Amino acid sequence: METPRNEFLWRKAKQRASFKMHLRTYLVVNAGLWLIYLVTFYPNAGRGGFPWPVFPMLGWGIGLATHYLSAYGSLDEKNLAEKEYEKLLRN
Repeated sequence: METPRNEFLWRKAKQRASFKMHLRTYLVVNAGLWLIYLVTFYPNAGRGGFPWPVFPMLGWGIGLATHYLSAYGSLDEKNLAEKEYEKLLRN
């Protein structure tokens, strides 16, 4: 017999799986961008090319960090609501 799922835990598990896919995509795409940079930079090494893949890494990294916090950290609405509720009980 199948036990019913806890909806909160199921949602949290889906968020964490989604973050892992996001991280994998981030790593693969940015590795590709750095590879493109290195292939195009070395033939022109004397001209001193700027490492442009830094910009997509930083911009996308901010989104990735917020995704991490929502999946693993303190951006969870239920936990924040519980903390606020406990504060109100103490007052």
